[in-house]
Amino acid sequence: MLVEKTFIDGLLIIKPDVYFDERGFFFESFNQKRYFEAGIDFNFVQDNISKSKKGTIRGLHYQVGDFAQGKLCYVIAGKVLDVAVDIRFGSPTFGKYFSCELSEENKIQLWIPPGFAHGFSVLSDDTIFYYKCTALYSKEHERSILFNDEHLNIDWKVENPIVSKKDLAAKRFKDIDKDFFY
Repeated sequence: MLVEKTFIDGLLIIKPDVYFDERGFFFESFNQKRYFEAGIDFNFVQDNISKSKKGTIRGLHYQVGDFAQGKLCYVIAGKVLDVAVDIRFGSPTFGKYFSCELSEENKIQLWIPPGFAHGFSVLSDDTIFYYKCTALYSKEHERSILFNDEHLNIDWKVENPIVSKKDLAAKRFKDIDKDFFY
């Protein structure tokens, strides 16, 4: 597999080795030893799958305290724009975001360590998004940032987004608590 660093410390793009033949393809979506060697030194405790229709935006979500989550994200079917926002106070890239397309075609994975808000927009019909988490979900520790916050100025690459009521009620970036430090 090929591991590429991004301009934000800690975020990694992972391109697994994919083997194609007349039957289809095969690749390891996770191998603890190989990911550890790539710098992902976390235990995964929960896997999540969502199915969403084109134009949906989910996020920007994160958890705090002992429930802060790292996420290993990829797409099983379809295509998304995956977005991670650095919310680590003191980081040189605090308030900056990184985005990349994840799709069933490119099979790219994005590693997002704790200290980032995460979201994605759905760019194709009936997309299935999969991610492994390093901490269990906790409603009490869950936080979110408004997806269209003017400070972040994220281009989600969708018109007329479909967003949940819960995500529409999220905090502005300037109002987040200092839960993470670089």
